[in-house]
Amino acid sequence: MARIAGVNIPTNKRVTISLRYIYGIGPKKAQDICTQLGIPDDRRVNQLSDDEVLRIRELIDREFRVEGDLRREVAMNIKRLMDLGCYRGLRHRRGLPVRGQRTHTNARTRKGKAVAIAGKKKVTK
Repeated sequence: MARIAGVNIPTNKRVTISLRYIYGIGPKKAQDICTQLGIPDDRRVNQLSDDEVLRIRELIDREFRVEGDLRREVAMNIKRLMDLGCYRGLRHRRGLPVRGQRTHTNARTRKGKAVAIAGKKKVTK
């Protein structure tokens, strides 16, 4: 099992698919990495030599921001918005959708489980 950027990538999948398991590398960046290093599209991770895995690891470390660094940067950007008190920051703080989606009916993923409003109890005589 190859370990790149602190992530164990699957060995029986193609290289372009396996690289996507790293946070910050999507389809385009994975394809760019393979073409830059001259790795064919149909090559699988278990067919890579140790030298090729080392070259992939060095290229990712040198040219891309992935995993912990990227997660930290995203978290700092969100924290900065919340500290500014701008509209997007307030939406993050309240746990509501940030990008203009409607909240009257949808947005259950962001708002959490629906809670019923507790009404007054009927008094029976």
